[in-house]
Amino acid sequence: MAKLLLHTCCAPCLIYPLKRLSEQGFEVTAYFYNPNIHPYGEYKARREATERYSQDAGVEAIFPDYRPEEYFQAVHLREANPGRCVTCWTLRLAKTAREAKDNGFTHFTSTLLVSPYQDQNALRLIGGDTAKSVGLQFHYEDFRPGFRKAHDEARAAGIYCQKYCGCIFSELERYGKDKSNIGHKVTTSQGHKL
Repeated sequence: MAKLLLHTCCAPCLIYPLKRLSEQGFEVTAYFYNPNIHPYGEYKARREATERYSQDAGVEAIFPDYRPEEYFQAVHLREANPGRCVTCWTLRLAKTAREAKDNGFTHFTSTLLVSPYQDQNALRLIGGDTAKSVGLQFHYEDFRPGFRKAHDEARAAGIYCQKYCGCIFSELERYGKDKSNIGHKVTTSQGHKL
């Protein structure tokens, strides 16, 4: 049986990919690596929901330490979209691929592929490039057809459903802040935008 490490962004987005991958015969392990989630209370709510759902679904789950500095270091000076999202996806898929390679998995993929709000083509390319670099297979599948049903199921079951992608910049965008100022509020004396 092929072993697949499933990068998992949250419990609601885990529901449909887990079902599809299990139907295809993969032995799935969830991998909750999300240093982008901010603030810590939001990270904690998503992690706890993923822990509960993975236990209920009978799927093994790995929860590496929360290290938001990894996200902020990666996106520094790339805070505007789409640069920060591509950088964030690359960070998380690369970490998932290394974890998969180091622990005997044959494949990896991501629950990000279930979201209608993410760039499928960019994720497919990042996953494919990352797979080549570590010598594994990236399982690409458009999981979006199951998004709405899975999120309805999550809400009905009382599973925490977030209201923004995860990072502080997406939170600001979600709640209507001036998008032109996101990540660019301060200019240093050397002319660098922060």
